[in-house]
Amino acid sequence: MRVLVVEDEPGLGDAVVRGLSRRGFAVDWARDGAQALEKTWVETYDVIVLDRDLPLVHGDAVCRRLTDDGALSRILMLTASSTVDDRVQGLGLGADDYLPKPFAFSELVARVQALGRRAQRPLPPVLRRDDLELDTARGLASRGGGRLDLTAKELAVLRVLLAADGAIVSAEQLLERAWDEHADPFTNTVRMTVSNLRRKLGEPSPIRTVTGVGYVIR
Repeated sequence: MRVLVVEDEPGLGDAVVRGLSRRGFAVDWARDGAQALEKTWVETYDVIVLDRDLPLVHGDAVCRRLTDDGALSRILMLTASSTVDDRVQGLGLGADDYLPKPFAFSELVARVQALGRRAQRPLPPVLRRDDLELDTARGLASRGGGRLDLTAKELAVLRVLLAADGAIVSAEQLLERAWDEHADPFTNTVRMTVSNLRRKLGEPSPIRTVTGVGYVIR
C-alpha cells in the first residue's frame, strides 16, 4: 500500500513515516501543502495522511484540489482541533476520515488500513496459491501449513505477486507498489528481495522469473 504523509512538524512526521514503514507500507513524506500536490502529480497513493494546518498551501486547499481533480486516493485528515464543526468541515472538503491530534498510533494504522482497503481493488482476507497462503489482515504467511518468517518488505512483495492472480508483475510495478520514492530504480533491490523471498518460501519455488518481463506466481 502506497501512503503519503503530509506533516510539517518534523518530529511527528518522522515518527509517523517510520512507524508506517515498519508496518510494511511504502511511505513518502511531504512537509508542506505545495510539496504534497507536487508528489500527487507524480505518484499515485492509496492513502494520504493530511495535516490540516500546513504552510504554503493549507491542508483544506490540498484536500479540495485533490477532490476536484478526481484523485482516487483516500484522505485521512489530521488536525489539532477536535470540535464537531471542524470535523464536519473537513469531511465536507472531501476527506474520507478525520483523526484529531494527539492520537494513538495504533488507531492511525487501523484507519490507514481501512482506507487503503477502500482505495484498492477488494482482495480476499486470505490470498492462496496451491500450498502458499497469505493472511492480508494479519500479515502472516505460511506454506504447507508452516509459518514463514518474512520481513515487512518480503510480505509486501508476496502480497503484490499473489494479488496479481497469475499475471506477470514487472520489477517496476513491484518497486512502485512495495517501495517508497527513495528507492533507486537502477539498483538490484527488487531482485535481491525476490531472491530472499524465494529462499524463504523453499523448493519448489512458487515464484517464476519471466526473463525481461518480471515475476509471477502460478
